[in-house]
Amino acid sequence: MAVDLSVVKGSVAEVAGELDIDPSLLSKWRRNPRYNGNKVLPDNPKISPEEQELRVLRKRLKDAELERDILKKAIAIFSKGDGP
Repeated sequence: MAVDLSVVKGSVAEVAGELDIDPSLLSKWRRNPRYNGNKVLPDNPKISPEEQELRVLRKRLKDAELERDILKKAIAIFSKGDGP
């Protein structure tokens, strides 16, 4: 609710004041997909849609690289046990 309200009003500080919560906490919630419905919500509403998309793509790339690295390590660990 607080995240949605801050998006509609466009001001984290205003909504945080109305709800008597810390503005930094509300900003953190806005960035967390768990609370914002998997949307990328910039702290600065003046960010262009292209910049928002770039942020999403960079996040996906980072997640994919992390997954790849984990799988590489798992393959290395399981491959060691194949010997006689």
